Amino acid sequence: MATRVLVTGAGGFIGHHLVRYLVAKGYWVRGVDIKYPEFESSLAHDFQLLDLRRFDNCLIATSGVDEVYHLAADMGGIGYITGNHASIARNDILINTHMLEASRINGVQRFLFSSSACVYPDYRQDDPDVTPLREEDAYPAAPEEGYGWEKLFTEKLCQYYAEDYGMETRVVRFHNVYGPLGTYEGGKEKAPAALCRKIALAEDGDEIEIWGDGEQTRSFMYVDDCVEGIYRLMRSDYRHPLNLGTDRLVTINELVDIIANIAGKRIVKRHDLTKPQGVRGRNSDNTRLRQVLGWEPETSLEKGLAITYQWIARQVAPARHGQRRLVAV
Repeated sequence: MATRVLVTGAGGFIGHHLVRYLVAKGYWVRGVDIKYPEFESSLAHDFQLLDLRRFDNCLIATSGVDEVYHLAADMGGIGYITGNHASIARNDILINTHMLEASRINGVQRFLFSSSACVYPDYRQDDPDVTPLREEDAYPAAPEEGYGWEKLFTEKLCQYYAEDYGMETRVVRFHNVYGPLGTYEGGKEKAPAALCRKIALAEDGDEIEIWGDGEQTRSFMYVDDCVEGIYRLMRSDYRHPLNLGTDRLVTINELVDIIANIAGKRIVKRHDLTKPQGVRGRNSDNTRLRQVLGWEPETSLEKGLAITYQWIARQVAPARHGQRRLVAV
């Protein structure tokens, strides 16, 4: 009999890809979200629209499943998470605490929590030439306001549920995931998707807006590598937070140049220093990832961005030509 798993956030970007991955592995998958996937139908065997801020819905979601991949969260790009501290912290703490307790009550065997590199302190990320972040660098704690604090708190709650109740918990810290079938407009998109959209809509030689001076640095992980890493961590015996990202550091200006090259366009950068830009530098130290999983993300930035750009370019093509875009459901 197939192992029964729950993926929360299954209507979102990473969750949708994870459902597809787990179904291909032979699992019976229930997807739960407050919305259906936007760009294609879910492959989940059972998909339920449930608001997980309500404890009764968490009990429904976790009923009859062996494992939980908990990805549901109120989150978005830098503009969104810097402007909504109270609602993000309130919503996500409700979702996370209810999901852990419902999983305990319903006898879930393994529970994976999707945390974030936003748990790392600003004082370790104030230079574009940042030292890669090790898992222990999260303390002394000073995470990003709102989103970072609720992630760090839930990491500790997973630890307490493991210690007090014997629940097998896993914690993964994502570092800037990108790829197709994700949000690329509306304010919740991340930098790679936003830049792909801007460049896809631009003509050769056009100017696009860059938030900040463009010298802030990040590492970026393709979504297929992300779901592979999630699965490998869930199957492992490692019970502590683990980075999941690449360790190739690029500036946002360099990211623009890579995408522009993929698009075959000359792009002029206009920097807006009034817009949110986050920490100056963030990179993943993958030493422990390699030790624990014997693996690390493999997709090059150029390859992953080429796939992502081509998908986003197809989505925005009608808008570029003044037509109404239709989304298949």
